[in-house]
Amino acid sequence: MNYFWLTLGLFAQFLFSMRFLVQWIASEKQKKSVVPIYFWYLSIGGSTLLLFYAIHRKDPVFILGQSMGLFIYFRNLMLIHSKKGDPYIS
Repeated sequence: MNYFWLTLGLFAQFLFSMRFLVQWIASEKQKKSVVPIYFWYLSIGGSTLLLFYAIHRKDPVFILGQSMGLFIYFRNLMLIHSKKGDPYIS
């Protein structure tokens, strides 16, 4: 396998997984369950790179899953930015 694609896939998965660490740290600081705006940006970044990886692999299940997730992540950012308020959503 081409090392570029392997590296991209591993980095994409790492980026996508980091969103959970960010969410956990933010929740611990707030002493309640919150989803910080950075969660959505990490979701978009990781999902986009994973989508590129899935397209390269020609995996329709993975492509569909990442495509649908991207819609949700962008929609959440649209809702947050339309609120123009707290960067944390409870």
